[in-house]
Amino acid sequence: MIQIIASLTIAGGKVVKTIKGNIDEVKIYDENPLDMAMNFEAQGFKRLHLIDLDGAKARKVINYKLLQMLSQYTKLEMDYSGGISTDDDARTVFECGAKYITTASVPVHENEKFKEWLITFGGKKIILAADSKEGIVHTGGWKKHTGIDLYNHLDYWHERGVRYVKAAEIARDGQLQGPDFELYQKICNKFPDLNVIASGGVRTLEDIEKLDDMGVYAVILGTSLYEGRLKAEDLKKYLV
Repeated sequence: MIQIIASLTIAGGKVVKTIKGNIDEVKIYDENPLDMAMNFEAQGFKRLHLIDLDGAKARKVINYKLLQMLSQYTKLEMDYSGGISTDDDARTVFECGAKYITTASVPVHENEKFKEWLITFGGKKIILAADSKEGIVHTGGWKKHTGIDLYNHLDYWHERGVRYVKAAEIARDGQLQGPDFELYQKICNKFPDLNVIASGGVRTLEDIEKLDDMGVYAVILGTSLYEGRLKAEDLKKYLV
């Protein structure tokens, strides 16, 4: 059964949501990050995808103290993303309570370092972020067009031990236009033993059920939760 992962994107100490993948264009939500995380936990969520938008811009981990606080005050499994660019960054994030790290830039721009992380931390703790626009991988907070074909990228890292991949069609981020089902079906078909984490565009329970039917491992929810389009009672069969 598909896993449901709540998402918090943090910038300047506030919960925000990017618009169409533009890290400089965000919608600000008023709720305190800790209050929102505790509310997710109370509703039955088990896992949190924490995006350090400040870190993504600075190319270093910024919000590790917030990660540490959320880890202390909740039992949510933390998946941290944003600005993890050095060995020290990775170690800091794990030491502050993350169970997983998600990274996009290092696998593209520092190939050998990412191979070392897979060996040092293990493929079960490292999630490859392979977010794309029209089939081309983007990094650097989705600003950098790498020219790398998504499926070539997945094939390369799959052969080297990656077992978890977060994939998003960037143009659907925060738009509630529905997931890119064709993208996820194609990844699942090409790489049946990859654990695919879908992100972006989810509107309804039916969207989640369709992803579940095609074999997607997990789905990250952000805007649909923030704006009340999906509620915990809608998701109760998955929050077990």
